[in-house]
Amino acid sequence: MTQPIQLFDLASRQAEWLTVRQQVVAGNIANANTPKYQAKDVTPFSAVLDQNSSFHLARTNPGHMSLSPDGQGDIEVREAKLVNEIGVQESGNSVGLAEEMTKQGEIKREYDLNAALVKSFHRMMLMAVKR
Repeated sequence: MTQPIQLFDLASRQAEWLTVRQQVVAGNIANANTPKYQAKDVTPFSAVLDQNSSFHLARTNPGHMSLSPDGQGDIEVREAKLVNEIGVQESGNSVGLAEEMTKQGEIKREYDLNAALVKSFHRMMLMAVKR
């Protein structure tokens, strides 16, 4: 029995996660001067992937733990950890622009890698079909 190719699904999930993270980071930057605004971030992609995994173990005995995830498809937005260099400013704001710009760079690199992998895999699939 052949297994379906999961790479495109995985790439799609990561692209969705990157989109949400980009929106959150952009919101942080937009509110950098807003008093009492708390910087936000999203759960790491590995945690989202664990929650949404399409691979589930069979529960063959009632004594076994149930491994079905509760919140499929959820990307949790939460308060970001405080940066020691920034901390909370006098206005109560916790946004560090340098850190947010670093996150922007990470998001772009991850998106570029995601797109390049999908493109390469697509070319490989086309070459295999041609033969």
